[in-house]
Amino acid sequence: MIRTLEQMEQKVLALKKKHRIAVAWAQDNNTIGAIYKAVKKGFIEGILIGKPSEIRKACKPEGIDDNIFTLVESDNEINASCEAVRLAKAGEADIVMKGLVGTDKFLQAVMDKEKGLMLPNAVLSYVCALEIPAYHKLLFITDPAVIPFPDLDQKVAMARYAIEMARKFGIKKPKIALIGASEKMSRHFESSIDYSIMCKMADRNQIKNCVMDGPLDIFLACDKKSIKIKGVETPVSGDADILLFPSLESSNPFYKGLMLFAKGELAGLIRGTEKPVIVMSRSESETSKFFCIALSCLMA
Repeated sequence: MIRTLEQMEQKVLALKKKHRIAVAWAQDNNTIGAIYKAVKKGFIEGILIGKPSEIRKACKPEGIDDNIFTLVESDNEINASCEAVRLAKAGEADIVMKGLVGTDKFLQAVMDKEKGLMLPNAVLSYVCALEIPAYHKLLFITDPAVIPFPDLDQKVAMARYAIEMARKFGIKKPKIALIGASEKMSRHFESSIDYSIMCKMADRNQIKNCVMDGPLDIFLACDKKSIKIKGVETPVSGDADILLFPSLESSNPFYKGLMLFAKGELAGLIRGTEKPVIVMSRSESETSKFFCIALSCLMA
């Protein structure tokens, strides 16, 4: 079982396989630094799409030789995103990554019905693995980036994507906590009904390879002491591998708070696409972007 992001990196290195990554609007210091590190480690070939002069300018202060990359000229962020997706669609790239381009413009290219990377009838969602010093293992979060208010079908897809990713980390039967403000069912929280259906689906093996319970609050999901204090019986037992949130408004501030205040690092990916797609905030650290690249190679 992979318990840290560095262990994940070691797993990728042990695969001894090199992937090509196309970065849209790549003239970003943290993105370039992360790509450079992955290239030097030997598991990535970098295709940087944007303004070559700006890319070289970003490389210079860090002492990065831009000749280590393939530079592809593009005059704006929309065209850069379309080119990155085109390369992946044509088999000339294995992974697509967002650089300085806005998320909405980048995903518009990914989701294009004719030229995009969406799988037929798939749900586009986001799963990330968080490494938090205060938790004893990696914690998978969904969905902090794409779906504002997921319906039942979308929540089921989110769970399945998270299970698939967790199993790549060696977690054969991950524990999924369906997160709410309280463990009590309530008509005031629309997600309660969806959660009850999902738990029954898991019981009947319609959602496979997991232990699922909810609604649970964060304490019952991730703190064993709270199980005894509250006297709540749950198969998750304060040892969750996956947290599934009812909305982007709840999950996004949660993970960003952990990144900012709890020294968390993450590796995350868009799911539901033909090729791995990396979407990160432009303010994310070089380290987190590097781990996202490593994760994309693990999931490719």
